[in-house]
Amino acid sequence: MEGLKLSEAELMVYIHPSKSRNVFQAICRELSSLLFQYNESFDGVLLAYDASVKSKQAKILSGLHPYFGVRVNTRLLLFDPKPNSLVEGEIVKISAESIHVIVLGFSAAVVTDVDIREEFKYRVRDGEGSFVSRSHKRHVLKLGTMLRLQVQSFDEEVMHIAGSLIPENTGCVKWLEKHSEEALHTDRDHKRRKLA
Repeated sequence: MEGLKLSEAELMVYIHPSKSRNVFQAICRELSSLLFQYNESFDGVLLAYDASVKSKQAKILSGLHPYFGVRVNTRLLLFDPKPNSLVEGEIVKISAESIHVIVLGFSAAVVTDVDIREEFKYRVRDGEGSFVSRSHKRHVLKLGTMLRLQVQSFDEEVMHIAGSLIPENTGCVKWLEKHSEEALHTDRDHKRRKLA
């Protein structure tokens, strides 16, 4: 999935003197407060981190409460979907007008009917709606399906993705992977016959 990146950073974490007994726990608390929020400094949403204290020395800041700064080496897993990148998520709601998806368990995505390619037709069977491909009957989008969609925009404030199913490389992840494997095997067989 695109939009995920691993980054290494050297950070200065400021800690209240009352937390000086267990500095590493205080650092983890500070970094944990940044999880699942868009951060402009990181240019993405922090999903996970691995921190190690660089040195035992700290810089004391003057003021009413003299915080001290500790240098920390971190490895950060960030999520920042750019326009035209591909992301995957689970379909949680489907109607004739839209498909609602949860990406990575925390970010909502929606694909409106104008962004669903003409190949898909909305059907209701046994009270449940689904989009079925007209050209490939086994390519079905229904509740619980893992969906690959193209990002049109990402609202950092509310973690909302506007998506599209217009490109051919979007749709049900399982079907897309199976279909690409079949195409790969067909190409191999075709090349073997040419060589023989």
